[in-house]
Amino acid sequence: MPLSMLIGLLVFMLVLSAFFSGSETSLMTINRYRLRHLVKLKHSGAIKAQQLLQRPDRVLGLILLCNNFVNNFASSIATVIAIKLYADQESSVAIAAAILTLVMLIFSEVTPKTLATIKPELLAFPSAWVYTILLKIFYPIVWLINSLAHLLLRTIGMDASKANNTELNKDELKSIISEAESVMPIRYQKMLLGILDLESATVEDIMTPRNEIVGIDLEAPIDEIIYNIKHSTHTRLPVYKQNIDRVIGFLHLRKVLIELNQENFDKQTVISLLTKPTFVPESTPVHTQMLRFKSEKIRIGLVVDEYGDVQGLVTLDDLLQEIVGELITEEADYIKLQNDGSYLVDASLTVRELNRLTQFSLPTEGPKTVNGLILDFMEMIPDVGTSIRLHGYALEIIKRDKNSVKMVKFLARQKV
Repeated sequence: MPLSMLIGLLVFMLVLSAFFSGSETSLMTINRYRLRHLVKLKHSGAIKAQQLLQRPDRVLGLILLCNNFVNNFASSIATVIAIKLYADQESSVAIAAAILTLVMLIFSEVTPKTLATIKPELLAFPSAWVYTILLKIFYPIVWLINSLAHLLLRTIGMDASKANNTELNKDELKSIISEAESVMPIRYQKMLLGILDLESATVEDIMTPRNEIVGIDLEAPIDEIIYNIKHSTHTRLPVYKQNIDRVIGFLHLRKVLIELNQENFDKQTVISLLTKPTFVPESTPVHTQMLRFKSEKIRIGLVVDEYGDVQGLVTLDDLLQEIVGELITEEADYIKLQNDGSYLVDASLTVRELNRLTQFSLPTEGPKTVNGLILDFMEMIPDVGTSIRLHGYALEIIKRDKNSVKMVKFLARQKV
């Protein structure tokens, strides 16, 4: 065979090697979710690629079979060329092997694989048509290679037929959403993350605590009851006798305001307008309670513990807030970003809300508020000016009273 023909054949083998190397990388790295989207749009190349990737072991076996054959053939041609050119030099074959290795590394491996990583669709879709045809031609050989490979994998306890790398768990999906700033606003990211957290959140995590419940005590004078109704900032109020554990119903202000200016308005009028109270176990998942509110057409409930004592109050707005964020009170009332990068935080803020607003990773399994987390960690009420490292986050106590911490300053935005 003439030398020119050998060189041309070698160049052709290098091109084929580059094609097989690049297409292998492109098919293995192509975004599976974008691929599914293109399949729904009836993209022919995407359809072929998805069909091949349903059995990645087969397409890998085919590519490696072709690539190894081409590389070995190229090595043989390079040896023949070296003998023809330098038959009298014993080192010619070694020199040819070294040069071929360098050329193949640059032109047939690194360059096409880098291109395939940057633009996987550029090579994946055209090559899918080629491999569909080649797989039919070389199927017996590919089947034999894959069978032997699977047999070897089973000897070490691996079953290749059960492998599925396209499924996502919840944490992986949350990571994808968190990194999707370029395709969606941050507020939508927070909504989607809130939806994913619904399954792990309970009403205890989001309820208004017992000491913050605003209600009407029927044992109070009628003038005080009327004053509380007129100045209430809430639409529905729990009505109780002496304490919240003796609640008798919920009062809707829209109904009572009509009767408020009547001369015969008294406590019995209030009682006649009450609706039956709803009680919610504190361990009820948020998504379950949301479905219950919807099915029973109610908007408010009292959260009780295992002994039946009222621990807090939960509303439909509280549940929706887990998805869409703060509805009424401005977030700035609870947390303020300082010029030095620190956060000034109201200690009554829930740990879940703090994590959501600051991307912290404080534990949510124990105490529900920042104050509770600090007290659980310190086993005492720390004095103002005390600095601690709380689960990796440095903070300083800014304000406290006799019973609790009121304000803290997180000194760093990340763990230290």
